[in-house]
Amino acid sequence: MVVSSSDAQTPPAEANWQAGVVLDLASSSRGLELGTRDRGLGLGHSDLLLRGVVNEHLSGEAIVGFHSEDQKLEKHLENAWVQTRSLPQGLQARVGRFASQIGYLNELHPHNDDFTERPLLHRGFLGGHWIDDGVRLNWTAPTPFYLRLGAEMFSGKKLVLHATPDSTSRVTAFNMKMGNDISPSSSWQWGLSHVNNQREAEVEVHDPSVDVQHHSHAASFSGKRMWISDLVWKWAPDGNNRHQQLRLNWEYAQVSGINRYADHAMRHRASSLGTVWRFNPAWELGVRTDWLEVYKAENHSGDIEFGQGRLKENAIMVAYKPTHRQTLRLQLTQQRASGVNDAGEAIFANPARRSIQLQYVIGIGAHGAHAY
Repeated sequence: MVVSSSDAQTPPAEANWQAGVVLDLASSSRGLELGTRDRGLGLGHSDLLLRGVVNEHLSGEAIVGFHSEDQKLEKHLENAWVQTRSLPQGLQARVGRFASQIGYLNELHPHNDDFTERPLLHRGFLGGHWIDDGVRLNWTAPTPFYLRLGAEMFSGKKLVLHATPDSTSRVTAFNMKMGNDISPSSSWQWGLSHVNNQREAEVEVHDPSVDVQHHSHAASFSGKRMWISDLVWKWAPDGNNRHQQLRLNWEYAQVSGINRYADHAMRHRASSLGTVWRFNPAWELGVRTDWLEVYKAENHSGDIEFGQGRLKENAIMVAYKPTHRQTLRLQLTQQRASGVNDAGEAIFANPARRSIQLQYVIGIGAHGAHAY
């Protein structure tokens, strides 16, 4: 059965307020380019959650997130929203701070992912997990197959941190999700999203003496317009995924209108293709391949120069899940980069030829229902 993540996470009327905690611990032999994890032992996307029903018309959720960066513990308010429960005609509204529902992975919590890091598409264009302050309106159509249309408006300050002085602080997003069962054993879901970004990122001043950190909590590469297409297919014998399941996930994104200095034909592009096979109730095996092609602008004493770079990433992982709240994952990731700017410097200076990550995730208490 095809269910959207926003619908799946709406608590029932009789639910009480519940609290939960998720810890994401990992040890990495080397940090990845555009990655979010330090070398060595660190805390990944962990959170404290409070969720429940306000009344017969509203539900709510608040999440405080934690992670380590440069061996220091950082915290942030991840979610703080209220959502309607009783609007007619398949409508649902949300207001507050929440993750945009563009693409497939962005709205999901990273500690539920099948791999230790999100695809390059999300790390490069969405800062890994784009959460912002805004409003959302969804409409679920009364069709025999699943069809949902959504519109969102955000401040955009979490997507583009440093914008030009004449930029407008507004980002709008429109998305569509549709899906259906193919047979008793398989189903699919397809989505199409468009982002209209009015915040133009400032061009960095070129300074080769400054060592740029690989962490990013906003888009490293942005533009006025972004299109994302995502496709998910799942198979399990007679729909029972407890013992066996095959999951296939593909996403593609294109960003145009890079900035006022860029040629009209310049585009950022990225793609991700991953598959996971649950061959035993407690064991999964997965592989993923990503690529990212971008134009990087730099300010050289008032002259804006562009360099084109390409980053490719392949990952293979095996995960042991003794319960649905615990995951022990071992992953091998390989990166390859190409492209230099006009000064002959690499666009991606620190790709990881090989990186090994060992991750342990455990959840206690309340948690959101699993999305499709």
